[in-house]
Amino acid sequence: RNFYYITILRDPVSRYLSEWRHVQRGATWKASLHVCDGRSPTTEELPSCYTGDDWSGCSLQEFMDCPYNLANNRQVRMLSDLSLVGCYNLSVMPEEQRNKVLLDSAKENLKRMAFFGLTEFQRKTQYLFEKTFNMNFISPFTQYNSTRASSVEIDEQTQERIEALNFLDMELYDYAKDLFLQRYQYMRQKEHQEARRKRQEQRKILRAKQAHLREQGENSSSTDYIGNVERW
Repeated sequence: RNFYYITILRDPVSRYLSEWRHVQRGATWKASLHVCDGRSPTTEELPSCYTGDDWSGCSLQEFMDCPYNLANNRQVRMLSDLSLVGCYNLSVMPEEQRNKVLLDSAKENLKRMAFFGLTEFQRKTQYLFEKTFNMNFISPFTQYNSTRASSVEIDEQTQERIEALNFLDMELYDYAKDLFLQRYQYMRQKEHQEARRKRQEQRKILRAKQAHLREQGENSSSTDYIGNVERW
């Protein structure tokens, strides 16, 4: 079997707000496995942002203030090889070096994926998926920009704070958008070239048929003339 890794990326600010709203309604990641290099992180390596069963009802300010919040730069962390930085042990290397290794790893893994899409480009995402895997969806994707995150009104200062908390995701997303549009343009050019090649083939076949019909017509005329001469 051939296995293909795919993923969908989202604008970091919208994704962060969406996760906050999700957590605010009582969602937790307690069932998620954070196993890295064969073991789970200790409570010292991965402290909890809240006490009790969940973090329901937390304000956006509380959500942003927790230094251990795994919502921060989640897309980079999910796409990178954490074993390169000692998993969740932050004392293995300096923070600046750790961030660079994580970001480089996430970019490389994204680049090597057979397909990835962006939620802000639903139609282009569908097109790339269909062309990559030679499959067609039953109905076209619809671009929905109205989400729970879009209903959250934040001021410019909060926007900048969220971007700062997710600075690795911001850089990854810029890279992903550029790579995504490159792949899209490549597929479009390839499609146009294939369509042009088919048109050329069709014209070639049509010209051959027309030439064959003319030749048949000329032979038929000659045969009729010779036959009439013999009868005369």
